[in-house]
Amino acid sequence: MQRIANLLVIKNGQVLLLKKPRRDWYVAPGGKMEAGESIFEAAVREFKEETNATPIGTHLKGVYTMMIQENDQIVDEWMLYTFAANNLTGDIFEETTEGLLEWHPVGQLAFLPMAEGDRTNLQFAANRPGIQYGTFYYTPEFQLIKETIQSSTEEVKHQNG
Repeated sequence: MQRIANLLVIKNGQVLLLKKPRRDWYVAPGGKMEAGESIFEAAVREFKEETNATPIGTHLKGVYTMMIQENDQIVDEWMLYTFAANNLTGDIFEETTEGLLEWHPVGQLAFLPMAEGDRTNLQFAANRPGIQYGTFYYTPEFQLIKETIQSSTEEVKHQNG
């Protein structure tokens, strides 16, 4: 099972996002964990590689299971660990081989083109206290089928789908 860590910097009411060229969707900088690496180390390393900056105040905001489902069969599964930071140091790349780095107002997370599971977890990371847990089911084209969300600050279980 693949393990992915991403990191969202929230600073002065803005978030730093990476616009991926493949779908023109926005994501938090991140990527695949390496063998023996902690989720924290992976998030910071991937952030540095993709932005040329070092995050400050990094903390875990979400743990998610991502499922790709086709014809009622699970065809792929991975874990996503989402971190947030409240500042950064260094000169940010404008463009990398991964895409364009852009600052956006936090409120734009509700509207920017992105996978709906990313929208759920990035809005939580930017706006809510605690840690969120969830499972997202997608089609192979990344259309959200269903999500199940829990939060460390709520005992209520939320389901869409």
